[in-house]
Amino acid sequence: MTELLEKAYGKTDPNYGCPPNERPLEEHLSKGIINLDKPIGPTSHEIDAWVKRILKCSKTGHGGTLDPRVTGILPVVIDTATRVIQLLLEAPKEYVCLMHLHEDVGEDRVVNILDEFTGKIFQTPPLHSAVKRELRVRKIYNVNILEIDGPDVLFKIGCEAGTYIRKYCHDIGQALGCGAHMAELRRTRVADFKEDETIKTLQDVNDAYHYWTEDDDETPLRECVLPMETAASHLKKIVIRDSAVDALCHGADLAAGGILQYSEGIKKNETLAIMTLKGELVAAGLALAFSPEIESADKGIMVDIKKVFMEPGTYPMMWK
Repeated sequence: MTELLEKAYGKTDPNYGCPPNERPLEEHLSKGIINLDKPIGPTSHEIDAWVKRILKCSKTGHGGTLDPRVTGILPVVIDTATRVIQLLLEAPKEYVCLMHLHEDVGEDRVVNILDEFTGKIFQTPPLHSAVKRELRVRKIYNVNILEIDGPDVLFKIGCEAGTYIRKYCHDIGQALGCGAHMAELRRTRVADFKEDETIKTLQDVNDAYHYWTEDDDETPLRECVLPMETAASHLKKIVIRDSAVDALCHGADLAAGGILQYSEGIKKNETLAIMTLKGELVAAGLALAFSPEIESADKGIMVDIKKVFMEPGTYPMMWK
């Protein structure tokens, strides 16, 4: 993508900024995310602490807490990259769940009830949740039944952030009149973090750090730690001029004159990622216009910046 942008708009100054995959390893680590495969047993906070101890970094965080008995995708962010946690917390999630019904109600009723529990649903967070217990609306994007074996139902579910799958199973049991509970759960996706070649275990991270410190081999660690820009890969994007970068880093909103390129299909109030020509994540904000309006505008504020990720001074000040 960087090469295409430079071809279209000219090369940027090599004296400032850096393509995410070309950062020196220390900077790469401090702006990195690990697509971690959480095992059963430890809490998400314990996983954070172990990664912090392995990498000897200042701080870590995670994008979406998993219960101790739940496994799967747990993006762990490092040092500066902890700023992008909110993008992950708000991102869609996907799970594979084994639900146990307290009676065998037949496959037809299971299929029908899961169809009813797709789209917008109402949920009250469970007693031990970290949020206020009040009725909320959450969206279930899709539910695909993988297998039904008597009272055991295995399904994959794509849902809005903040959906409680344990409560989802409980509510289905109540709707069926037989009761139900979540027997097992694995998270298979957070935004664009999924079960692919990028997913790593704690042992992978520990081994990779050892190869770097003991054998001076950076390759395994670069494979384990992804650039923090990965946290915004699911968002639509706007690419801005070098001259606009530092203004945004100092709190300015994005005006039409600073925009070089943008994703198609942008809607008002949609969260957007603001990127440099080198592919660096500058900020995130809410769109104040649709794509056609952005294209035709020669002035005015197009994006209300809500969160800045890049340090001021990374790019030179070219604004008054």
